[in-house]
Order: sequence, then structure tokens, then C-alpha cells
Amino acid sequence: MPARSFRPTLVALLLSGLLLTACGEATQPQQAGPAAATPVDVVTLQPVTLPLSSELTGRTSAYRIAEVRPQVSGILKKRLFTEGAQVKAGQPLYQIDADTYEANVASAKASLAQAEALEAASRLQAKRYAELVKVQAVSQQDYDDAQASWKQYQAQVAAAKASLKSAQIDLNRTLIKAPITGRISASTITEGALVTASQADALTTIRQLDPLYVDLTQSSTDLLHLKRLMAQGKLATDQDQQPLVRFTLEDGSAYPQEGKLQFADASVDPTTGMVTLRALVPNPDGLLLPGMFLRASLDEGQRSDALLVPQAAVNRTPRGGTSVLLVNAQNEVEQREIQVSQSLSGNWLVESGLQAGDRVIVAGLQKVKAGAKVAPHDTSSDKE
Repeated sequence: MPARSFRPTLVALLLSGLLLTACGEATQPQQAGPAAATPVDVVTLQPVTLPLSSELTGRTSAYRIAEVRPQVSGILKKRLFTEGAQVKAGQPLYQIDADTYEANVASAKASLAQAEALEAASRLQAKRYAELVKVQAVSQQDYDDAQASWKQYQAQVAAAKASLKSAQIDLNRTLIKAPITGRISASTITEGALVTASQADALTTIRQLDPLYVDLTQSSTDLLHLKRLMAQGKLATDQDQQPLVRFTLEDGSAYPQEGKLQFADASVDPTTGMVTLRALVPNPDGLLLPGMFLRASLDEGQRSDALLVPQAAVNRTPRGGTSVLLVNAQNEVEQREIQVSQSLSGNWLVESGLQAGDRVIVAGLQKVKAGAKVAPHDTSSDKE
């Protein structure tokens, strides 16, 4: 009896195991197929003809500045100009009381007349003695004394003329004139005040505003690039081979006059690494004033095979470089390091690393990595 009851139990256990195995196999999921390609937007690079320029910033400064100071002392009698007006070189600005200086001129003239009279008498005596000494009517000593006396009076005449000239210069300086042409500032002194020769405080200041200087700042790296362009003859120049500069005003409008690049500073600022360039710009209408902020553009000619890559497609590498993700012929993602230079309307100008026909990913960058399979959608035609 025990043996018969064991067999049905064993058969039941085996059947239960087979049923469980079959059920487990029925509930196992099917293996997944190949991963679907990730959709991305790409731009196919095409060469374009592109005018290039270097962008700089700077401020204007006066072409010439003259501080007007008196050269003689006296009471200021008149101011002869309108403050803030345009004055010309040689135009009278102030009148100092000239009475004392006129008297000095009169005195110097009298001294000159006296010296000339004495010189004339000694000259006649020297000529007579020159004839008499030939016939031994006078001694040689008397003749020599007459000649010496004549030369002495000649020297007195020369000294009197110099004194008269000095007195006349001082008299002329009582009328203070503009040393340069330009815009004159406010007067720092009024009529009736005492002024002294070569005083520290200027009476007024004149600034020549046509043309104007524009002092531009540029990094030393960009300066090296600019010098190479100048050496290669790629910068737009005038007939004197001076690079031309175009300007944009603070309100974003273009300034109608072109300037000329004059020179670069002889040293680099060690704290900022910047160099100062100076340009000369015409200002016939007086639109520009010293201290105004301007943007300057140096034309570098045209590049016929320029490649532009959208800035959204460019990433920074851990080493500080730049890279993009490309889609190759097998629709797989590749990462490539590139070099870019100028920023132009939301694009980077490519210097190396890319070529015409490359498909650069511009949207969907966060969903893919190198080696991933993608389904590219070319947006280049969408922009046309």
C-alpha cells in the first residue's frame, strides 16, 4: 500500500512542474529589436562670399588743444570772443591794459634815436680820421680811437634796436590772440582782473574738432591679426596706403565720414593686455565731440569660400576649444573640433575643421552623442 500511494503523488508533482515551466515561458517578454534613429535638425554648410571686417570700440579726442595764458602782466580790459563759438587762429581774444607797454615802446624808440645820433657822429669822425692819417695829419692812435668809438656806438644802436623790439613784443602781447582754430570754451576770468605772465591757470581753452582723433582699444592678439592683414594687403586703404575705418555712433547710426588708421601704441597695457590704436576722422559738421563713444570697423576685403556655422551648434570642449556634432554618410553622429574667429549675425566664421557639404547638428544636440544613429532633417532648405 505505501508503494502504490507514492506513484500518483510523484506523477502529480511532475505534471505541476511542467505546467509551471510552460506558464513561465509563456509570460517571458519578447526580445527588443534595433533602436529607432533619433530625429535631429542639421544644416548643410555651403561656401558664401562674405565681406569681412574687424570691429573695435573707442572714444573721440580733440585733434589739438591749446590752453590760452597771458604772456605779460596787467589788468584785463576786454573779452573779445563769444564763449563756445568757433574761433580762428590769430583772432583777438582778450585785451590787457597796454598803457605801460606803450610807454616802454616810446622810451625804447627814444633810446634808439639817441644811439643812432651818436653813431652817426662817430662814423663821420672815423671817416675823417681815415683820410687824415694817410697824410699824417693825425696820429695813428687818434685814428684807432675814432674807429673804436664808432664800433662802440654801432653796438649801442644794435642794443637799442633789440630793446625796442622787446618792448614792441610785450606791447603786442597785451592783445591775446587764438593760437589755433577751434571751438573755444568758457572764460575763467572776467574784465578788471589782474593777470600775470605765464600764470598756471588758463584763461580759456581751444579745441580743434575737425578732424578728430578716435582712440581705439584692441587686444594684442587681435593686433597681431591686424598687422598680418596689413602686411598681406587685405585691408581697404586710401591712395596713401592708410587703412580706412568706418564708424557707428552711439545710437547705432552710421557716421557718414570714413577715417584713417594712424598708428598703434608702442606698448601693451600689462593689466588689460590691450593696445591703443589711433584713427583720424573728419568732422566738418561738428557732429562729433570729444569723449563720444564710437564703434569702428576695419574692412578686410571679401572671402569667397567662407563657411558659417550657427552659434547654437558650437560647443566648448574641456580644453577650451570649440567643437560641433556632425552627421556622416551613414547617418551616424561624429564629434569634430573646429576653429572659429568672428561672430556674424548669429553665426561663427569657420577657420578650420569643417568643409562644404558637412551636415552640422543644430537641434537635438542633447539627445545624441558620438556614434548614435540619427534621422537628420536638413533645415537649410527651410530657410530659403
